[in-house]
Amino acid sequence: MKIKRALLSVYDKKGILEFAKGLSELGIDIISTGGTARLLKEKGIKVREVSEITGFPEILGGRVKTLHPLIHGGILFKRGVEKHEKEIKDLKISPIDLVVVNLYPFKEVSTQPGVGLEKVLENIDIGGPTMIRAAAKNFPYVIVVVDPEDYPKILEELKREGDLSLERRRKLAEKAFIHTASYDIAISRYFFTLERDKIPPHLFIDSPLNQTLRYGENPHQRAMFYSYQVKWRKLGGKEISYNNLLDMDSALRILKDFSPPTAVIIKHTNPCGLASAEDLLSAYIKARQADPVSAFGSVVGVNREVDEKLAQELISTFIEIILAPSFTPEALSILSRRPSLRVIEGINVEEKWEYRSIEGGILVQERDLDIEEEDTWQLVSDRPPTEKEKRDLLFAWKVVKHVKSNAIVVAKDNCTLGIGAGQMSRVDAVKLAISKCQTSPQGAVMASDAFFPFRDSIDEAARAGITAIIEPGGSKRDEECIKAAQEHGITLIFTGKRHFRH
Repeated sequence: MKIKRALLSVYDKKGILEFAKGLSELGIDIISTGGTARLLKEKGIKVREVSEITGFPEILGGRVKTLHPLIHGGILFKRGVEKHEKEIKDLKISPIDLVVVNLYPFKEVSTQPGVGLEKVLENIDIGGPTMIRAAAKNFPYVIVVVDPEDYPKILEELKREGDLSLERRRKLAEKAFIHTASYDIAISRYFFTLERDKIPPHLFIDSPLNQTLRYGENPHQRAMFYSYQVKWRKLGGKEISYNNLLDMDSALRILKDFSPPTAVIIKHTNPCGLASAEDLLSAYIKARQADPVSAFGSVVGVNREVDEKLAQELISTFIEIILAPSFTPEALSILSRRPSLRVIEGINVEEKWEYRSIEGGILVQERDLDIEEEDTWQLVSDRPPTEKEKRDLLFAWKVVKHVKSNAIVVAKDNCTLGIGAGQMSRVDAVKLAISKCQTSPQGAVMASDAFFPFRDSIDEAARAGITAIIEPGGSKRDEECIKAAQEHGITLIFTGKRHFRH
């Protein structure tokens, strides 16, 4: 089908001059609106304004330009349908074969700090989405283009073939509907934000496909990664996998809670070693020593730049990923000696909500971002903690928040000694954490993500030499646990808030 007439109306002028010039050279009649028409005229490209076609001027400050039967009839006309052919002829409507439209920058404007409602409303495009949807609906007869990146290939195909294939038209229509859907989602989200803390009545997830992954958790599962704001980049190593991304997310969540130089070693989304120190190298060595067996094949995250010394230490053990805010050139050179090691440079992005799919639906909850500082703690045993124990208790309490429940952390000197994760009973999590200690837990502290249902966990801690425990409290048997702590001379702190992570 020969392309005879094109309608061009774009906010983003990128590439439009070259595209319009190419269309004009192919003998395609161009009609346009407002700023697009002015730009094309200034550059000597022959163009007719929409108002010349409709016989009606743009009104209301440009709010109404293309909403006219002579425009939409030309777009929605089904070629070869007798009734349509007759109506088009009787009403003197000229077919429009190509629609090139992109929209007012609503997303960019609505997210500006302090932007006013009036400005936001003026950036809700009306005519643009209407033309896009009309053209996409009628894609067997009308080519619709919303992305400037598509201009060169479309122009090349038109020059070569004189038309686009039906499959190419369909793909452009699909892209157009995604474009308008994303636009409408952004508008809906904005209106939800006008009422503080309002729970949206519908969940809209608008994330473009970032990449397809080799497979999911297991080789027989397909997997994809969708994201609207990737804040990390791969500087070297193999492709990122589904499980890698889960472990990277766990590392980023944990590092967010620690200000001093900190290193965390992740295995199957749980920390197996974490330490803070005066320098990053010391922190990493301490974290690795906490569980050297589990550190093999792990994901390592740090919250400072990786330098030459740390890079040398990192390659002395097999790890899958090193994630850091930045790397020195010398560090990158050393890490490149391990061609499979994924080197990821990135920062943490704070999200208010987190999502999880279940059978038949999606769960949404606020992220667990808070951590209880010592001024909110309740001492429920006679012996107050020493200053050193206070520091270790706060450290352990920050770590246990990120361990899968039932979760127990044994720590000393700003370093984990043993971690018990994902156990069906709390006392088993205590036993596991103690058994994982590479050095004596004598004088260490212990954190539990939820209350102790029985005193048996306190008794186990006492036998291991643990001197202070932090937990939420709230059990029917709190008095029993307090009594056990008193008997053993253990400091017991209640925080009043649990941190389950299922």
